[in-house]
Amino acid sequence: MSNIKKAFENGKAFIAFITCGDPDLETTGKAVREAAKNGADLIELGIPFSDPTAEGPVIQGANLRALQGGVTTDKIFDFVKELREDVSIPMVFMTYANVVYSYGAERFMKKCSEVKMDGVILPDLPFEEKEEFADVCDKYGIDLISLIAPTSENRIAKIAKDAKGFLYIVSSLGVTGTRSEIKTDLKSIVDVVRQNTDIPCAIGFGISTPEQAEKMADLSDGAIIGSAIVKLLEKYGKDAPSYIGEYVHSIKEALA
Repeated sequence: MSNIKKAFENGKAFIAFITCGDPDLETTGKAVREAAKNGADLIELGIPFSDPTAEGPVIQGANLRALQGGVTTDKIFDFVKELREDVSIPMVFMTYANVVYSYGAERFMKKCSEVKMDGVILPDLPFEEKEEFADVCDKYGIDLISLIAPTSENRIAKIAKDAKGFLYIVSSLGVTGTRSEIKTDLKSIVDVVRQNTDIPCAIGFGISTPEQAEKMADLSDGAIIGSAIVKLLEKYGKDAPSYIGEYVHSIKEALA
């Protein structure tokens, strides 16, 4: 059984995204621990990339700060190994295909397995090209998480049938970032997913308030929040972890 399923075993899941190394890896570690302590069911760890095409200005800024601070993929693997000494909830990497290519897909997934990561999300990897990574992910027991966007339409069933870990449903077109309103007909997307797989699905992109999270979790199996957490890191820097803990607690309460 995929370890990721554990995130969905106790009601609606809250999935928190944090960029590794913003402002430094020590703060990232504290932020992850605070999120886990306050109810996050799964953590997405962002591996910084110089051209994060799916990200809005908030997470782009986090990528830039992390890279300027000297974060590397190897440093992140070492960091996760240490993090796993006391953080047991499921964790996945969110990064870009180029990061995995340049590191070497086999080497990357082997390292993921060694440090007990559970999955990888590559938002720039088209579903039709996922086989490039799928076999090596399977070899090392890493779930390659698929995304479904509002534009997926007649491909939703196909993507759902092939899903591993959980399905990441993108709430709206465009890049990540908080939105005042989400207008996509997400229910119809979730309905097609449900007809084709029993893998859980969670909705991300644009969610920032407890009310939005509750609404998205009512439609699916959980809510994913990134930019609102990264904004706290941008605002409070090394003091952000306690604020992140409070924020995660407020979201988790809304999902209860």
